[in-house]
Parts: sequence; structure tokens; C-alpha cells
Amino acid sequence: MTLAKRVRPACTVGAVIAVAILLDGCNGGSNDNIAPQANVLPGFIKSAVTTRSYDGNTDDLLTAGLGKTGLALATAPAIANAAQPTAAELRRLAIWSNYRALVDMTANGGYGRFWGPNVDLNGNDTLGEGKIAGKEYLAFADDGSGAQNVSMLVQIPNSFNPDQPCIVTATSSGSRGVYGAISAAGEWGLKRGCAVAYTDKGSGNGAHELSTNRVTLIDGTLQDAATAGKASLFTANLSGAALASFNIRFPNRYAFKHAHSQQNPEQDWGKDTLEAIQFAYWALNDSFGALNGSTRTVRYTSGSITTIAASVSNGGGASLAAAEQDTSGLITAVVVGEPQINLRLSTQLSVAQGGVPVGAFGKPLADYTTLANMLQPCAALAPAAIGAPYLSTLPVATTVQIRTARCAALAASGVIAGADVTTQATNALALLHQNGYQTDSDLLQAPMWDSQAVPAVAVTYANAYARASVADNLCNFSFGTTSSTGAAGATPAVSPMLTVFGNGNGVPPTNGINLVYNVGMLGAADHRLATGDASFAGAVCLRALWTSGTLNANVEAIRVNANLHGKPAIIVQGRADALVPINHASRPYLGMNRLIEGNVSNLSLYEVTNGQHFDAFLGVAGFDTRFVPLHYYNLQALNLMWSHLKSGTPLPPSQVIRTIPRGGLPGAAPALTTANLPAIAASPGVNAITAANGAVNVPN
Repeated sequence: MTLAKRVRPACTVGAVIAVAILLDGCNGGSNDNIAPQANVLPGFIKSAVTTRSYDGNTDDLLTAGLGKTGLALATAPAIANAAQPTAAELRRLAIWSNYRALVDMTANGGYGRFWGPNVDLNGNDTLGEGKIAGKEYLAFADDGSGAQNVSMLVQIPNSFNPDQPCIVTATSSGSRGVYGAISAAGEWGLKRGCAVAYTDKGSGNGAHELSTNRVTLIDGTLQDAATAGKASLFTANLSGAALASFNIRFPNRYAFKHAHSQQNPEQDWGKDTLEAIQFAYWALNDSFGALNGSTRTVRYTSGSITTIAASVSNGGGASLAAAEQDTSGLITAVVVGEPQINLRLSTQLSVAQGGVPVGAFGKPLADYTTLANMLQPCAALAPAAIGAPYLSTLPVATTVQIRTARCAALAASGVIAGADVTTQATNALALLHQNGYQTDSDLLQAPMWDSQAVPAVAVTYANAYARASVADNLCNFSFGTTSSTGAAGATPAVSPMLTVFGNGNGVPPTNGINLVYNVGMLGAADHRLATGDASFAGAVCLRALWTSGTLNANVEAIRVNANLHGKPAIIVQGRADALVPINHASRPYLGMNRLIEGNVSNLSLYEVTNGQHFDAFLGVAGFDTRFVPLHYYNLQALNLMWSHLKSGTPLPPSQVIRTIPRGGLPGAAPALTTANLPAIAASPGVNAITAANGAVNVPN
């Protein structure tokens, strides 16, 4: 690895995407003469640009030198000095953890056979360890305040063909850092020989350790917040006195960027993705533009590079938002999986399955997640949920106590009815169905809450939409370290801050930083243990923020219109998704797109039965036997889109893909084969999904 250059920004982004301009004083030219266009760094880049090259052996773009074998290891890559990880070690850790977080890493589940660094674009095991040589450009985008500091990263593989240029976006999934979609989209792009444009979309893995006042920098290393200044990935907006007071009352707490930046970053996810593409244009011109003296000139102008906006979950929603906002031809096509997207709905829109209207559709995340956070622990006891995979770190007996107490609390508050636990749980599950959750996801209500995915999302997004400060302790929740008994405020032997850039996902619980309820029976504690009913009052408070209208303005700011301007697009989503229910995401998006674009619409939805949100969970007993990997179909969709763009092959129409679970014994499911994974059909017949005049109908 070598440090190649550091470049300071100059002038404005307009010069980056113009086809030809009259040179002005910005680059020393005259308005009277047309000359080669200088490659000017986008104006939104406010930091230095760091460029590093990787040899594809000791270190590389895709695996950070670990290769296919190293990525498969359950043990994290070593750090020489645990008290002071280097930037290179943190990068390696981030690539290792983020790659593994989004795909099934088990051999029987498909790693190394259907996907992985060793698997080529045709699905064959031909690439050995799969290391990819090339270079990276890293910088912050910002408005000048230092409060946004959106990480931008461009990877250019050595296999990039400057005469046949392509870009693939890999906007981070969830609230992950800048490498957060490396396995979901980055890997495919690098293997295709494309530049990959990454961004953490301003909600990335930035943490502030309030007790020590340490913050993360763009490369993951730590610095005192005062020293870091605008170079900090995120610093909580607290004065010295306020910080000192907070630390006395709430020791060993952490602020996280997505929750506490007070920026409502989601409203800019589309813009961030577009800016990542613009930064990639600049980087490619910096690499392949002709030299005019000491200055590179523009070789690639806006729209001249085949660009696929691709990612999953939040990154998928950001890609759709970017395509809607694109007015300069930056995006050629879109391929996304399980997009978290919030729609503006038309009264003409309807969604049905098998001709029967679904319980609800098109609700925003703030609505359905705060409801699920209340109901899921109880719904887990419904007969329809018996046998659900277990994902909790708590003993089974403790989890059952929590679920039973939550049912009682819900009944006492009038949210559900029933005099016994079974009736209460059945009613809780029915209420989820009425609010758009599929019966296909009944077995996932328990693990979505037990794994803390839903509580974490509910708290983080409520804070983001409320533009809350960490000092607000919204609904009495905070993020902090806890003891072995769950008590908050414990001082860890090794600060999680040291490796949060590498291991963290941006939404506590993560890397030893837990979700704390501050007003438990015996004081602040892990939210699951703080009260007998798992902090039910806090869950009710989060729900009330939505139902009272407190969050409406900032949720309205993130809504999209489903107008892709005729761009070819593919959405892949699992029918059993219990984190981002398909009735609130892909199905209504398809309907709104057809309603708005009419015959110009070029969007296909591939709905996968037995598909759920977290492919990484497929290595867990009970997930392996029941569910199939969406990543397989995301890769197929990218290949279909490439064939469409390069050869004119028609995109298969919207359809249900009827997969076959692996079965067998939980934890010992037989190896995944193509018999489990039918192809996306060119002519789906009875499996076709229709969307006309605002009416979406999905076959049973």
C-alpha cells in the first residue's frame, strides 16, 4: 500500500459534469477561448482527498488482503496493538465485518460456490482467493460546517477499461460505514471491472465516546473532539459544560451519527449517492484524463459512463431516491434489493395478493417499526410463531418472561385484548397482519426483536426524525456500555471506541455498546432487562412520537415519488421480510412507478418466496432450513441488467420467484443447490405480478 497524493478542493462541481465549458479564472483560462476542460474537484468535497494503491496481494480492494479464505474465518483479523489500531488494520476489519454482515458465509449456504471473491460473474469458482488490485480515493463531502461529513470512497480496479467505462454505486446498507455494501454491490462491480462509488450517506459509523471526548476520523482512528474539529466523522453538539454534566449523570455513554447528528441524514441519501457518482467521475478523470501541463483534463462527462445505482436495504432506498433526483444523466439503471423507502402515496394506489387487499401498504418506517417494537415480543408467543429461530443472547427462560410480561402490558394498556397469554399473543400478531406484515414472516417476529434489530432501528430513527441531541435521551433511551448483569455505566476493560469503525454497524447495540433504558426499576440498564416488560413505557413513547405527529415533518422530507424517469430498474425483495415489510416497500413502489410513468415505466419487481431481510442469519439454525438467500437473486438481477444495457436483452417482467427451502435439521440443512433457486423467468406466466392504473396484484 502506498500513499499517492492528497488534493485540496477547488472551484465548483459544475465543471465536473459539463460537456464543454469556456475556461474561466478558476483555472487560468479566458472566456474567449475554448480549451481542454480541467478536471476540477467537486465543490462539495471539503476535505483533502487521500489516494492509496493496493497491489492485489498483500492488500486489495475487495478483501483487504484477506482473500476468500480470510473473509470466511469467524475470527476477526488481528490488530497488533489493541490500544492503538492503525488505519490499515481498521480498514481490514471494516471490510471483513461488513462483507460478512450482508451475505451467508456458510459453505452449505453458498459462500465460495454461488458467491464470494473466488466466484466469477458466471458463477464459477475460477478466481482463487479473489483479491483485486487497484486504488481508492477517500474524502468527505460537506456543506462547509463539518456537521455532515459524508464519507465518499471510489475504488478503481486495475481491470478498469478506460475505453469502456462503468460505475456501480454501493451506498451503505443500514447505518454502516463507507464499506457497508462491499459484498452487496461493490464486489460485483469490481469483478465487472467497474469503478465502485461508495458513500456512508451521512449516517455512517461515526461515534463519539462522551466520557473521553474521543471521536472517529474518516479512516477510523481516534482523536480528541476538540483537536479533530471539522475532521471528525461525527461530534455530538454539546458544549463543554453540557458534556461534563451529561457524563456525570450518564457515565460511559456514546453518541452515534445517524441518531444524534440532528441532520435527519435520510433526507439527503439520494443526493449523497449522486455526489458519490460525481466524485467517481472526478476520480476517473484524475486517473485517465489527459495531462495538460500538470493538470488532468476531463475525459468523462456526465452521462458518458454506464452507471448502475445498486445496493440493498437503506442503500437500495438511497439508490432509488438518487435515480428519482437525477437530472443530468448520471444514472443509467438501478438494481436494488429489499429497499427501505418511504413513499408519497396516491389515493389511486392499491395492493392485493391473490386478488385480496393486503392489510396495509406504503406506511413509512417510523410507523411500522415503532408498532412492531411494541408488539413483536408478545406476538412471538402466538401459536403461528411457535418454532421460530432463536437469536437472543439471553437465556430462553428470561426471553419467555419478557414476552409474557410484554403481552400483559399491551393488554393492560388496551393495545390488544385477551385474558390469557395465547389470546393476547394471537391478537398482537393479528394486529401486525392488519398493519401490512405478511403471514410469511410470522416466524421472524421473534428473532427480529430478540436480535434487537427492530428496537435498535426504532430508537435510532426516532432520534433522527426528531433531530434529537444525545443529551435529550429521547424516550429515556441512550447508548452505553453495560455490565454482565445489564447495568448501564460500566467501564469496559477495552473501549469499544477503538474498533467501532471496523466492527460497528452504526446502530447500537453494536460492538459492545448497548441500547440502554435510563429509568429501569434499579436504574439504567440494558433495555431488555431494565423493567420486567422490557422497557414497555419507552416503546410506547417511541410509538407516540409517530402517532402524535411529532415526527411528521422530517418523515415527509424523506418521502419519494417513485418517478424513475423511465430508467431501467430492478427491485428484488423477499416476501417474508419482517424488517422492511414488502407491503410497505417494493409492492407499493412498483404501483406508484407505473401510475406515474405509465408506459414509460421500465421497472421490474422480483418477489422471492422464503426470502427475508438478513442473509447473514442464514447460518443460524432454523433460518438455514426455512429461508433462501436474496443475494443470489441480487447477483442475477445485476447480470440481467448488464445484459440489457450492453446487449439489449429485455428485462424479465415483474414476477414471484417460487423458491424451495433447503429443509433438513436446523443447523444442518443440506447444501444449497440450484434446485432451491429457480431462475428469474423471461415469461413468468401465472407468477406474473401485475401493476396497472395504480392497482398492484401479486399472485399467491
